Amino acid sequence: MAVRIRMKRMGRKHRPYFRIVAIDSRQPRDGRTLEDLGAYDPMVTNKENRLALKADRIRYWMSVGALPSEKVQALLDKHLKKFEEKAAAPATAPAPEPAPG
Repeated sequence: MAVRIRMKRMGRKHRPYFRIVAIDSRQPRDGRTLEDLGAYDPMVTNKENRLALKADRIRYWMSVGALPSEKVQALLDKHLKKFEEKAAAPATAPAPEPAPG
């Protein structure tokens, strides 16, 4: 099975919203997906909040041979490192010590 990481269009007319999904390449654009990997909302005014990614799952799918589409590859090149750092930061942060008492 040839798996692709691509965008699935959601939303309504003149208000697009996309889910980034792992999907069989033979499925139609809005067809049955294997897994949701994130979301992209181009209508959000704050550019920092337009994209949400599950970086670990995207890395997994790419490691087993999934190929991203051109648009998704551009988003990953620009933002994937930021989401990986964000996911790693809470795991490495020290736990607060309990208050004496």
